[in-house]
Amino acid sequence: MRIGVSMYSFYAHVRDGRMDIPAFIHEAKRAGAEGVELLAPFYKDIVADRERALVALRETGLTCPIFSISQNFAKPDAGQRQAELEKIRFGVDEAQHYGAKVVRVFAGDVSPEVTFDQARSWIVEGLAEASIYAQEQGVRLALENHGTLAGRGDQVAGLIEDVRQKSGNDALGANPDTGNFLLVNQPSHEAIERVAGYAYMVHFKDFRAASDEDQSNVYAALDGRRYVGTAVGEGDVELARCIQILKDSGFDGWLSVEYEGPEDPLAAVPRSIANARKYL
Repeated sequence: MRIGVSMYSFYAHVRDGRMDIPAFIHEAKRAGAEGVELLAPFYKDIVADRERALVALRETGLTCPIFSISQNFAKPDAGQRQAELEKIRFGVDEAQHYGAKVVRVFAGDVSPEVTFDQARSWIVEGLAEASIYAQEQGVRLALENHGTLAGRGDQVAGLIEDVRQKSGNDALGANPDTGNFLLVNQPSHEAIERVAGYAYMVHFKDFRAASDEDQSNVYAALDGRRYVGTAVGEGDVELARCIQILKDSGFDGWLSVEYEGPEDPLAAVPRSIANARKYL
């Protein structure tokens, strides 16, 4: 396994204009990462940002093995779902510029205007079409456990199995996020046991139980429990067990550190990467 870092780890700095894509790449190098995960939502000018990112990658010697997009197929309007499919196609095309072989995708989530079953059928249909396109381009898609429709290990595995059957290929795999499983009240190591065989990448993330004093970067689980992001290895996720399960399954891809805590990522991310390396 190799250790990278997601640009989302520096979300606060990006949001406030303190960090752009090249600055992130240089910071990833300083922090000890071997590669970076770039995100489509952080583009401001696609062509210019891409060229500056490629320059920064050459300057640092880092690779970009993962390009991430954020889309939602759980929408009742067919035109909207087509637009979401185009986001994945864009991600697949963009990945080619960086030599990235994995594109992180979402499924979608339930909303007041759609039922659980409706949303799921649209997700399977959209991801199947995306899988056909990705397969043609030699790129794999990694479905993240995110939200309630694709939050648990069994939900992710079920979607992958149905999409593979519908598309006729195995372009869609999993991106087990070690932190997100807690938000649907599933121990991370138990969920990863279910999806490790499908993993094309991993978001290496840690959470701890939030206290009354915690006010920022707090996430509510389905049962009302509250969690706050921490540096990797400093929270409640049983990361050693997660890594062992991934090793036993034969996974040898990228661990992309994703930090979502209140501490300044300039301090927390290097510590996360150093701690992640200890697990390997």
